[in-house]
Amino acid sequence: MKYLWLIVYLIISTTANAQTKFTGTDYSGIYDCTGQDKLEGAYTGNVTIKLVATQSEGEYGSYQFKLEVPGYGTYPGHAAAHNKDMAIYFANTDQTGKDFGTGIATFSKNKTGKWTFKKFYYEPEFKGGNFGKESCVQR
Repeated sequence: MKYLWLIVYLIISTTANAQTKFTGTDYSGIYDCTGQDKLEGAYTGNVTIKLVATQSEGEYGSYQFKLEVPGYGTYPGHAAAHNKDMAIYFANTDQTGKDFGTGIATFSKNKTGKWTFKKFYYEPEFKGGNFGKESCVQR
């Protein structure tokens, strides 16, 4: 009887602590982007998104995020996604200008079946406050 309770305890504790497998959409890839920044104007760049499967669960995805913009720098960050929406934090590796912010992106597929996203972002401390929009297409 003593061992039966131990077995039941192990089954219950293992089940309670088990992570649900990621069942959401994986948006990992490299994306070519065009953007319009309120203060800096038009720009181009690329975004790399990589799923962190060990930190994702069910329909919720966790991601590493990196934006590279020629002439402005690299903006590593992270993101959390649910369904077709993704919240993104990014920060320029050169923080002398306090160039960091938060964005929200919505994903869809284009006519050729590639993932695309449109992102709105806000940078509260960059040059007194800034915002912009970005459109990206998966390679």
